[in-house]
Amino acid sequence: MTSSPPSEFRRSLIALSILNFFLADARDGLGPFLDGFLATRGWEPFTLGVIATIGGVLAMLTTPVFGALVDASPYKRTLIILPVTFVTMMALWTLASPNGLSVFGGQSATAIVGAVIGPALMGLTLGLVGEARFSRQVSRNEFWNHTGNVASLAAIYAGTLLFGLHGVVGLMLFAALATIAATLAIEPKLIDHQVARGLVHHEEAEVPSGFSVLAGSKGLILLSLVLMIFHFGNAPISRLIAQAFSIQLGTPFRTTAITTGVSQLSMIGMALMAPWLIGRFGLAAIFVVALAALPIRGAIAGTFSSFAFIFPVQILDGVGAGLIGIVTPIAAERILSGSGRFNVGLAAVMTVQGIGASLSNVIAGWLTDLGGYGLAYWVHGSVALVALALFVWGRHDIAPRMPSSAAAADWPPRSAEETPA
Repeated sequence: MTSSPPSEFRRSLIALSILNFFLADARDGLGPFLDGFLATRGWEPFTLGVIATIGGVLAMLTTPVFGALVDASPYKRTLIILPVTFVTMMALWTLASPNGLSVFGGQSATAIVGAVIGPALMGLTLGLVGEARFSRQVSRNEFWNHTGNVASLAAIYAGTLLFGLHGVVGLMLFAALATIAATLAIEPKLIDHQVARGLVHHEEAEVPSGFSVLAGSKGLILLSLVLMIFHFGNAPISRLIAQAFSIQLGTPFRTTAITTGVSQLSMIGMALMAPWLIGRFGLAAIFVVALAALPIRGAIAGTFSSFAFIFPVQILDGVGAGLIGIVTPIAAERILSGSGRFNVGLAAVMTVQGIGASLSNVIAGWLTDLGGYGLAYWVHGSVALVALALFVWGRHDIAPRMPSSAAAADWPPRSAEETPA
């Protein structure tokens, strides 16, 4: 990080928090509301699964390219601002005219462009706070992101009651503008672009493709496989819940606001607790808790059909997906510490996990058509047991106890047993 007055650094950290708060609403367009919105307009679960799968595959294919772009680019703020603007435009198009072209075309374009936001935000964060503070700052980012989600959901719930669809449009525009303003408020000279790519000592390093980084590290491969299996199980459950109760209650935006809001409140709690939990029990233990939450979640959702049971189901989503969202970049940063390949490596992990998430949507739609929502919940929840077993087997490589910058000189990094604790 560049030497600068502490006041500038504090202002940039505040701007980063505000960015994460509003990005919760601005990065995904319609996000969790899409399925409920389209389901009430006659779209079938299988078709909605195909839409999600197409978007996931496109994002999966482009994410490694964007990871390499973030590693190489000194314009990380721009790589957040432009996608947010485009994603908002596509979401407004879908709301205005929910036909085949706007839904398939708009969501596909959103998936491609939106895939750059995650790597850009992680790179900006690492470059701003440095390696030593990265773990704690990731938790703070997640706290403000989920807090922003809850605020957005509450605002959409109230906005649709008062103004209908026009309220949703107004809130989307406001969130996009606020995200852009907060991004611009981060002082660019404070972002160390060498640190942002995980090159701690500023050595010159050739940045390879995402998959060559992936192939060079056992820990990164195992992390990717665990996340692929977990997201295969987890990704469709909230979508299916939104579909089922939106149709049952006839209020897609308000129903989705409630179900997603419970999950986000749980994630806020996890973000607040994560730094202490990681420090007290270690990164591996938090992975175990997160992975174990999904089978329980699927069993509850598959057994009970009353709306009241969405509360424990979505609380467990906060425990599982919430903690996974925090520990994933921390684990990747530890594995890749000193390599100069953090963003492209993390992007490769996100790509592989995207395979699981993308395939799950079509499978979930087929299972729902075959045996109802309950069957889909049971199958996808149970899949996480495989991810848990794989993690327990490879935990020393997936979740090393501390980063070792010395490993950068001898790529790939040594395993946890060979690295000093």
